[in-house]
Amino acid sequence: MSSTYGDNLKLSIFGQSHGSAIGMTLDGIPAGLPVDTNKLQEFLNRRAPGQNDWSTPRKEEDRPEFLSGIVDGFTCGAPIAAVIYNKNTRSGDYANLKDCPRPGHADYTAQVKYGGFQDAAGGGHFSGRLTAPLCIAGGLCKQWLEEMGIRIGAHITQIGLSHTRSFNYLTPELEQVQLDFPTLTREDAEEYQATIEKARSQGESVGGRIECAITGVPAGIGEPMFGGVESKIAQIVYGIPAVKSVGFGWAESFCIVPGSESNDEFILTDGQVKTATNHCGGILGGITNGMPIIFNVTVKPTPSISRPQKTVNLKTGEAITLEIKGRHDPCIVPRAVPVVEAAAAIAIYDLILGNTQTNRRK
Repeated sequence: MSSTYGDNLKLSIFGQSHGSAIGMTLDGIPAGLPVDTNKLQEFLNRRAPGQNDWSTPRKEEDRPEFLSGIVDGFTCGAPIAAVIYNKNTRSGDYANLKDCPRPGHADYTAQVKYGGFQDAAGGGHFSGRLTAPLCIAGGLCKQWLEEMGIRIGAHITQIGLSHTRSFNYLTPELEQVQLDFPTLTREDAEEYQATIEKARSQGESVGGRIECAITGVPAGIGEPMFGGVESKIAQIVYGIPAVKSVGFGWAESFCIVPGSESNDEFILTDGQVKTATNHCGGILGGITNGMPIIFNVTVKPTPSISRPQKTVNLKTGEAITLEIKGRHDPCIVPRAVPVVEAAAAIAIYDLILGNTQTNRRK
């Protein structure tokens, strides 16, 4: 099933953007793990829409209702199920999309695959709205990873042509990330916000790049070939709508430097094997080497823009000009930052569970 992820935990996401509710089930989680619902809500609020000038005006509280799996603040071993009720929908804005697909959206491909039976309102199951239940699961996994000393944080490194510095790959500055607008400095936030506002005023949208760091992961997590850490993280991150590339460490920069510069030399620090640099982003052969995991994600511009665009009426076969209605983000990158963190947390917790089970068999 394409809406299910995980080998050792099983995450399933359900619902449509304008349906009565969206939600998730998370199975395979051990009993007895603490759940801080207030902390989870703070995390979900970072993604929630309608809170500022750079996001969609659609307001949703995004307060999850847990149906099972948590008793008296602890996991009980049963599958965790949670729903978020949709309360602010305007499905009439999408009435013509089955016949007139929006450029850059999944309207056309969904029409071909599902023969017109898909829910087109708000993008249906293809909508970024479905990242809210992803953040429920990821927010929980983040809490459990923190109990193990593993921390995850992300920030924006580029929006449009504006770009700022990356994390220190050896000691990522997770505590410096601004939570209201996820950058390392207030000055960076102001620059990006100006870029977004310019796009919005012109009826345009902009994309950008997000960098994520994971610290505290021990060496030896992951598998070679198709079970590598890169593969597991990339698989779930590509489930975030509008993500078009995922790169680890120096990523595309590896093609322009010689091996003498790209290799991370091994050193001993307090009796532990470390690397003097971290160009590989903490992963070698699909397996963690004990250094921080670093990866970046490229997010395309929001495809829904107010400028007229060309499309085809699939019913009549006519070429037409489409003017998109509805409420949309001029830039989805800021709200995507906690979603990337959530995806990373789910992937790492799944890998940790697998490593634990392997060690038990030994």
